[in-house]
Amino acid sequence: MKKSILILFVGIFGIANAQIPTGYYDGTSGITGYTLKTKLGQIITAGYSQHTYDELDGEYPKSDADKYYENDNTILDIYSENPIGPDPYNYTFGVKKCGNYAVEGDCYNKEHTVPQSLFNQKLPMRSDIHHVLPTDGKVNGYRSNYPFGKVTNPSITSKNGSKLGPNATPGATYFGSVFEPINEFKGDIARCLLYFVTRYQTQLSSFSSGNILNTSNVSQGLVTWELNLLLLWHQQDPVSQKEIDRNNAAYSYQKNRNPYIDHPEWVTEVWGISPLAVDDAVFSKNLNIAPNPVRGNIINVTGDKDLKKFNKAFIYNMVGQNVQTIENPFQNGNTIQLNNLPKGVYILKTGELNTKFVVE
Repeated sequence: MKKSILILFVGIFGIANAQIPTGYYDGTSGITGYTLKTKLGQIITAGYSQHTYDELDGEYPKSDADKYYENDNTILDIYSENPIGPDPYNYTFGVKKCGNYAVEGDCYNKEHTVPQSLFNQKLPMRSDIHHVLPTDGKVNGYRSNYPFGKVTNPSITSKNGSKLGPNATPGATYFGSVFEPINEFKGDIARCLLYFVTRYQTQLSSFSSGNILNTSNVSQGLVTWELNLLLLWHQQDPVSQKEIDRNNAAYSYQKNRNPYIDHPEWVTEVWGISPLAVDDAVFSKNLNIAPNPVRGNIINVTGDKDLKKFNKAFIYNMVGQNVQTIENPFQNGNTIQLNNLPKGVYILKTGELNTKFVVE
């Protein structure tokens, strides 16, 4: 079902304040590019508390309970969650763990967003909760160890719309099978992989590439076509409350954080903006702003959903910074007053609805 909060399309900053310990990111001020990435890697490696692979099962009820869609504390599985309607199936923590599976809904297991075959199933990568998620076993099997990519001619489509098929990512140099999750979770996955290549930068040269990791250019971290696509997904699907809460739970568990959830603007400062074109038709979902372009400080927002149910709205700029948060934006009408935003392109999102607008 739907979220009761908002997120956004391109930028990406927290919907609520992340619980970042004072001084955690000391030393990052004034640096950019791969120098910043290297510093972040040092920060999120220091103090890391390693756990076993099996211990993840005990942590998932704290990090991955559905408090955002059905709000029923079942497993929030990005490969089966339907953000706009009933889920095809649900899992209860500790029940129906894989095991064998034949169809979707049989059992759940652990999805390594960076396949564990690339690092030979070694710790700490294998048990790092920041990139290991509880998901349906069958769909996890579909994904296998394929890269994430754009699929236009799927050979398999899961019940929530995730797709497996030939790589149709623009600029790709690999044309085998890739896996494309639904739009709702593309940014989540992108930030998992960007975390991984930052946390394990000093070890990447010893890993296998899998047409995902750039083992010859560990500063870049990912092969170019995959990086460009993940940067696009990061721009299109901003940090959600789910990610913020999960990041805080992960810090309590293993004592490190995903910096690109705490500071999504750092993605752009490290790697720049994706050169791939943003597909507005896919990511603008039944939400409209008038006038657009905006020449004053008042906008009128309409959508095909009841906007009153959304208790927050967020505006982001194109480098991922939250420039304005509006509490209870639609309780007394559909107008929003902008905070004298400079000229530029912005994204407004409320619930699963989002759209882009221009301030002139």
